[in-house]
Amino acid sequence: MMMMQVGGAVPTSELDLIAASSTGAKLVLAVLVVFSAVSWFLIFAKLWQFRRVRRDADAFFDATEHTARLEEAREAVDALRPSPFTRLFGEGINFFSEIRPGGLKRDPAAGGALSPTQLEALRMVLETQVDAEHDQLGRYIPWLATFGSVSPLIGLLGTVLGVMDAFIGISVGGSGNITAVAPGVAEALVTTVAGLSVAIPAVIAYNIFTARQNFVAAELEGFARELIVTLAREGRV
Repeated sequence: MMMMQVGGAVPTSELDLIAASSTGAKLVLAVLVVFSAVSWFLIFAKLWQFRRVRRDADAFFDATEHTARLEEAREAVDALRPSPFTRLFGEGINFFSEIRPGGLKRDPAAGGALSPTQLEALRMVLETQVDAEHDQLGRYIPWLATFGSVSPLIGLLGTVLGVMDAFIGISVGGSGNITAVAPGVAEALVTTVAGLSVAIPAVIAYNIFTARQNFVAAELEGFARELIVTLAREGRV
């Protein structure tokens, strides 16, 4: 049966309610505390990751903006630290170099252009790399959606169990006035509050990170198209 008092006194704060809660409610709260800790860890980790990706993207575009040829761009990119943009650029250039060894250094008129089939293969290589980077950016983000959807339900489970215990206590004690009912109901609602406190930041973070993930993927797709356009402008496709 749920205790409605702490040390003989009526609970007057959330901490008192938690201390007076039943074993089942405390187990629910412990699960929610774990969910909250993991959720906040993922939030800070993904914030750091996306901030780093943004800085790397700015450095990449700054390095390649003033280059006139792909060979110069490759030399500039080689000096940067690995990022989604450098890996995409590297995959495209490496594929071209495997098909046309030394093609970036030779005059396009000397036979360094890709055939339509090879160009389509290059597009597939770039698309595959964009998809891989998109998946890497989205790693662990679905867990935030899971915490955001499951936590309120777990909190509601704790509330239902708490209300059941409260009514059992009322039936045993034989008292149904508001003074007897209120502490038990308030105690039961603590788990609902805890579930919502876990879910709200997790859902907000999930939506923000998903939008950033899609934005970076769109930037990568745009750069992949720009790379092919640059190859065409240099007469290599």
